[in-house]
Amino acid sequence: MSHHVFITGGGTGIGLATARALAPTGARFTLVGRDGARVESAAAEFEHAQGFSCDVADEDSVATAFATARDRYGAIDILINNAGITPSSPLHKTTLAMWNQTLAINLTGAFLCTRAALPDMYDAKWGRIVNVASIAGLMGGAYIAAYCASKHGMIGMTRALAKEAAKNGVTVNAICPGYVETDIVARAAETIAAKTKLSEEEARASLYAGNPMGRLIKPEEVASAIAWLCSDGAAATNGAAIPMSGGEI
Repeated sequence: MSHHVFITGGGTGIGLATARALAPTGARFTLVGRDGARVESAAAEFEHAQGFSCDVADEDSVATAFATARDRYGAIDILINNAGITPSSPLHKTTLAMWNQTLAINLTGAFLCTRAALPDMYDAKWGRIVNVASIAGLMGGAYIAAYCASKHGMIGMTRALAKEAAKNGVTVNAICPGYVETDIVARAAETIAAKTKLSEEEARASLYAGNPMGRLIKPEEVASAIAWLCSDGAAATNGAAIPMSGGEI
């Protein structure tokens, strides 16, 4: 039977690329995101998929989303925690609201979705959870203290749950890409250009200056690694935080 894959932030970027990478396996997809129209449009691309709005930081919204997912496609087999935001600010200018929102979406959202998915996986004695973290979860970065904290926390949760869930046939891993060619990075380059004398192209280049390959990571490259982690061939890979940054770390 094909796997039921639940992807947060599934309407674009890494989330949508992951669905495309897993589609040849015959998977059934539930794609969720803050923009309901966008995830609904993304879901229309696949033979067996549904897309609807979900606020991963809201416990009731997550509970409703998982109930809706199960009503159509049954138990959750694979969870991709991809939803996230990337605000930037010097720490002394970071508001409590920005800090709390970043942790709520990036970290608490992953916790709530993971908690909702685990009972299905434990019942089946099989499951895959992949958390889309960042190299910011493995190293520091100026002006992104809240983001770094959230991604360090995500990796910590990954490592802890990997030990806890292994006895039930569930693996839990994190992917840690550098800057990826997504809408978020495009907006980041625009912000840098607006605040500096750099052109947008120069601003983009500054984002991947630390990548020895000298380029942004492609969503499809991240999705390929995620698809492998979801496969039976990756059954012994558990608790990993895999960097995808061209050798930056």
